[in-house]
Amino acid sequence: MAQALVIGAGPAGLMAAEEIARAGHKVTVVEAKPSAARKFLMAGKSGLNLTKNEPRETLIRAYSEASDWLAPMIAECDADMVQDWARGLGQTLFTGSTGRVFPNEMKASPLLRAWLARLDQMGVQRYTRWRWAGWSDAALRFETPDGMQELRPDSTVLALGGASWSRLGSDGAWAPLLAAKGVELTPFAPANAGLQVEWSDHMRAQFGQPIKGVALVAGGQVTRGEAVISARGLEGGGIYQICKQVREGADLTIDLLPDLSLEEVTRRLARPRGKASLSNHLRKALKLGSVRNALLMEFGRPLPNGAEDLSRIIKGLPVRHTGLRPMDEAISTAGGVSRDAVDDQLMLRALPGMFCAGEMLDWEAPTGGYLLTACFATGRWAGRAAARWLDSRS
Repeated sequence: MAQALVIGAGPAGLMAAEEIARAGHKVTVVEAKPSAARKFLMAGKSGLNLTKNEPRETLIRAYSEASDWLAPMIAECDADMVQDWARGLGQTLFTGSTGRVFPNEMKASPLLRAWLARLDQMGVQRYTRWRWAGWSDAALRFETPDGMQELRPDSTVLALGGASWSRLGSDGAWAPLLAAKGVELTPFAPANAGLQVEWSDHMRAQFGQPIKGVALVAGGQVTRGEAVISARGLEGGGIYQICKQVREGADLTIDLLPDLSLEEVTRRLARPRGKASLSNHLRKALKLGSVRNALLMEFGRPLPNGAEDLSRIIKGLPVRHTGLRPMDEAISTAGGVSRDAVDDQLMLRALPGMFCAGEMLDWEAPTGGYLLTACFATGRWAGRAAARWLDSRS
């Protein structure tokens, strides 16, 4: 059907297809779901955060352990490039106060429609409801509405996603297929996931409330990001930023007064309280507010009477939890195709001519534009590498 095949029509796969077509090669995209980029569309419902408008070096550091090998890919597809690309699709953009970049319309659907129209104009063929089922000798096999189909492309880009939000297509079902071919994989794990907390009844009044003015601390990572109390635990960007540390076993604490030193909190608590109860004394001396006070009572009781001991609790409130939410509820996943399984062009060492892109690679990053940026960047990199592979064989 075509010289190049892209399996997976999410952001990474579509970017790879665009690059291959731009290089003058025929390319076909196949997608297991009835329509393209379902997770992309779902993420865009709350505001499509395309990238983070910050210096390239800062952007790259967000990928922690993967930053070294992702660096050249991000360098060629950084925040400026992503914005230029989106504007080229007719999107007007704005940058929020935190540096996050959004389309003015906020939604993902207008951008996706424009992108698919461009790919159509470039001659990219697309087939939906085509689920990859592995190999038959050298041919790639697909379950389709018309029965089992086989393709023999000259080059393939896999952009099959991670293992979260399976109903949208990222189910990790590809992992056993690659493992059987000798591809080294890292086990999947939840990333950017909420924290499960079994609240006592007194916390019900706080469900849905944001936690403001605190710092979350885990494994040396400190964040002042947002968090929300939900019926199931703690959610939000602040929690997602320390997700990796919690997943690896680090204790999580909350500094309820990060702008005050331990000494200052102790000094305020040491003021004479007269006949005031401890709760009233706390309210007047520290002005914690209802949410922070509720957290203190939830995780800190029985509260010590001494000012210094109580200050230590307030500055490092231990959070009792039962771990992260299930992986399928996570925004993204760690794990997947290991770094050692691919070369510098993202080609699988065990399967020459087959490249990988997007969340199926073993990297993770916090929310805030970093996830999409790396999907675009690895898709672009893999697509260009696949085009060079085709050039070398023409």
